[in-house]
Amino acid sequence: MQDNLKADLTAFFRAHADQTYTVEDISDALHYHGSAAFKLIVQELAQLERDGLVQVTDRGHFQLDPSQKVLTGIFHGNDKGFGFVAYDENKVEPDAYIAPDNTMRALNGDTVKIEIVRAGDPRTGKGPEGKVTEIVERHYEQVVGEFMQTDDDAGYVGQVRLTDKKLLKYKFYITAVGLKPTPGEVVTAEITEYPNDAHPDAMVGIAKQVIGSVDDPGIDILQIVYQHNIPAEFPEDVMQAADEIPDHVLPEEMQGREDVTNQNLVTIDGESSKDLDDAVTAWKLPNGNYHLGVHIADVSHYVTPGSLIDKEAYKRGTSVYLTDRVIPMLPRRLSNGICSLNEGELRLCMSCDMEIDPEGNVVKHRIHPSVMRSKARMTYTAVNQILEAHDAVTMDRYKELVPMFEDMGDLHRILLKHRKNRGAIDFDDREAEIIVDDKGHAIDVKLRTRGLAERMIESFMLAANETVAEHYFRAKVPFLYRVHETPDGDRVRSFFEFLTAFGINVKGDPNHLRPKMMQGILKQVAGKPEEAMVSVMMLRSLKQARYSDQSLGHFGLGAEFYTHFTSPIRRYPDTMVHRMIHYYEDHGINDASKQVFAPVLEEIGVHTSEMERRAIDAERDTNDMKMAEYMADHVGEEFDAVVSSVMKFGMFVELPNTIEGLIHISRMQDDYYEYVEKYLALVGRNTRRTYRIGQAIRVKVIHVDKEQSEIDFELLNPEDAPVSDLLPHREHRSRGGGRFGNNRNNQHGNGGHNGGNGGNRNHRNGGNGGNRNNGGAGHRNTNNNNTHRSSDHRGNAGNNHRNSNHSGGQHRNSQNGNRH
Repeated sequence: MQDNLKADLTAFFRAHADQTYTVEDISDALHYHGSAAFKLIVQELAQLERDGLVQVTDRGHFQLDPSQKVLTGIFHGNDKGFGFVAYDENKVEPDAYIAPDNTMRALNGDTVKIEIVRAGDPRTGKGPEGKVTEIVERHYEQVVGEFMQTDDDAGYVGQVRLTDKKLLKYKFYITAVGLKPTPGEVVTAEITEYPNDAHPDAMVGIAKQVIGSVDDPGIDILQIVYQHNIPAEFPEDVMQAADEIPDHVLPEEMQGREDVTNQNLVTIDGESSKDLDDAVTAWKLPNGNYHLGVHIADVSHYVTPGSLIDKEAYKRGTSVYLTDRVIPMLPRRLSNGICSLNEGELRLCMSCDMEIDPEGNVVKHRIHPSVMRSKARMTYTAVNQILEAHDAVTMDRYKELVPMFEDMGDLHRILLKHRKNRGAIDFDDREAEIIVDDKGHAIDVKLRTRGLAERMIESFMLAANETVAEHYFRAKVPFLYRVHETPDGDRVRSFFEFLTAFGINVKGDPNHLRPKMMQGILKQVAGKPEEAMVSVMMLRSLKQARYSDQSLGHFGLGAEFYTHFTSPIRRYPDTMVHRMIHYYEDHGINDASKQVFAPVLEEIGVHTSEMERRAIDAERDTNDMKMAEYMADHVGEEFDAVVSSVMKFGMFVELPNTIEGLIHISRMQDDYYEYVEKYLALVGRNTRRTYRIGQAIRVKVIHVDKEQSEIDFELLNPEDAPVSDLLPHREHRSRGGGRFGNNRNNQHGNGGHNGGNGGNRNHRNGGNGGNRNNGGAGHRNTNNNNTHRSSDHRGNAGNNHRNSNHSGGQHRNSQNGNRH
């Protein structure tokens, strides 16, 4: 009862914002009766008063606090005109439904103020209803698309054809002010008029820039770049500033740095990587411990505070890694030149030397500036050939380094065991590698493999990040951390309930979660068909990793302290961390030095977290689009697949290479299928054929929409499906609507199917194309996966991980969510 009571009370007061009530009134209205229920209501009201949600009148009655009458949140629009507003940052209160007449014509993503006009009913799952009272901030400031001229231009010079799914219902007219594009050119346009009563289904704007032609190779990805407002080019003055930086280390720059050029330092990266920002070395010590040296490019030496390059790097926040290109945070003269730890070249770096005992504990460490020279530019492939395949040719080529690599492998296994013992969560990290031809067209999608070398570098980077974070936390100085907080109890409880569909009952309190509990769940499903989906749902139950000036720990890693130290070429927070290390070493730790960074770190954390999210969204959109492009060449072909999620409107399926699409329920014509929420299953009413998560099936590609990144499949061989008794027993069944299920297209809110899949581009991110309350496997958590898996140790972007030209770089910046 108590679990629902807070939600009941909150919804009740929001729906009756101007009225006052006694405890008895509230008890009657909510149908909570009896002395025990009365006592709980009193206790919860007291808590709500402390939380500032309700207040007590002079007469002892309760009413909504005036500050709570207007709520602010993000509007999520549906193409049918209605929407939802997420106003509770903690995701405890359900989103408010906004009817079409109450949206004030807000666009998807707008920040709005709302009033609740009708309370929800948590017992039936029905959320509250609200109305928009003000549009606080617009999500869309510009649009990108093909310029065209038609017979329906309403007196304007032409239109921009919009491809953004959330804007498809609108026309976009270009005024005579600004550029006069030629039909077929792809342009950016600034919005000057949003939908209003005069033109409810149209916007007006000014053409600002021509970015190419619709037939140009790669224009599809470039449109995504501009849609996300990612700077595609560096300003001229920034490029000039970069050109003024020497391309070699000057003698005076080596002063005050430790010379480690005599050590066997090597870089280990993907074959096509060009921005090499970390080098490693290791050896066994006489006392049985290991020395691990992690040496990182000293970007902060060249990117000085307040400089043009610094301001541009901060603005970008991160490099963005897309299928066939990288949009770097720094000009390439720096990222691929003086800041890259190229073989044989003298380079400035920031070093973290660690002594690690056989149990994986860092017993000693030093953090210091240094100067180094890489002995070898190693690849993951070559190191795997040495450590896994024991290839004689490769081992002979690098015979002087082989003993060190073997020590590294041993040290990695020690560190891995140490992390597992403390409860670090090891997610299923299958990632797709998209191969494109010289024109940018997707020609293959395959699973990326991660060998011992990739995991070894991951272990070393994690160790350095943790060591640096703990050092400066213990020093009690302002610092920038990478945090991943313990998840909310309510979200974990929902995840535990989801697990019961697979017969998994988790012991433990969701409000006091420990990483080992999650680790235990993954062990239970390891190797089973549902493993991938359980991993995805677990990710959605967790919070989003972010940057903060407070050390709040890293839940996913089971780490008490964590920062980002190891990738300053592609992440601004790492550059900032290096800058602070330098400053504290040069000026000491005192009140004056602490005040240099304390006022700005919170803002830096917020901004860089937002820029990371922007990069993730662009990478995901690019991958989804390229996967659809690849599948468009395979329409009519058959594939093996597994059911990855089951919804009221159908089921999402995943191919072995991670490509995902929808089998809409209208295409399941062998029976009338009903959704059984308790078991997350679709069950045929007559045949009892059953489809559940993890089930192997055979499918055919029947439709692909590249622009909307939608792939539709058809189910083959339904007679092979298992049967079950999962359908609830009914005395009298209604058979209305025809013999089989093809009348169900819109019965369950398919998110705007309209001949496509109604939004399967969002499913892998936790959405379902608009059906926000379908009771399926996670309906709106679009931002909570992709937050903390294993590649966050080295970088934060890109399906191609490191400047690879066809998403072939290795596991440093994984796209599908591997970000610690």
